[in-house]
Amino acid sequence: MSDLRDLYQELILDHCRKPRNFGRLDHPDRSATGHNPLCGDKLTITLAVADGVVTEARFEGEGCAISTASASLMSELVVGKTIDEIRALFSRFHGLVTGQGDEDAADLDKLAVFAGVREYPVRVKCATLAWHSLKAALDDDSGIVTTE
Repeated sequence: MSDLRDLYQELILDHCRKPRNFGRLDHPDRSATGHNPLCGDKLTITLAVADGVVTEARFEGEGCAISTASASLMSELVVGKTIDEIRALFSRFHGLVTGQGDEDAADLDKLAVFAGVREYPVRVKCATLAWHSLKAALDDDSGIVTTE
């Protein structure tokens, strides 16, 4: 189990140190900003959407390792998915990290690395900030998303 935990920590650190899709789209179709006042994480999600499919996803801002890694992995996984597929993925991920859903993360691919945060309620907010911001962007909600 220690080897698996080490692998998960490596993946999180890799995405924190070298976040994928970091930056803002010049002309996004949708965007939303999220803020976790408890931790200080703040990020903006920008999306390009065509025919109900996310064609590009980017994020920018500052956050802890969990928040940044979650946004990075999320930005990779949502590209090419329909809005309905992303909403379903959001529900599965949220259930995984809160412990309120199916705990079998096998089909969540790399997102399974966040399963352990359910043991640390403060960290759940870090892991889900990007996802709640993504949901707000999909809903075209321009208000600031908070984790409080």
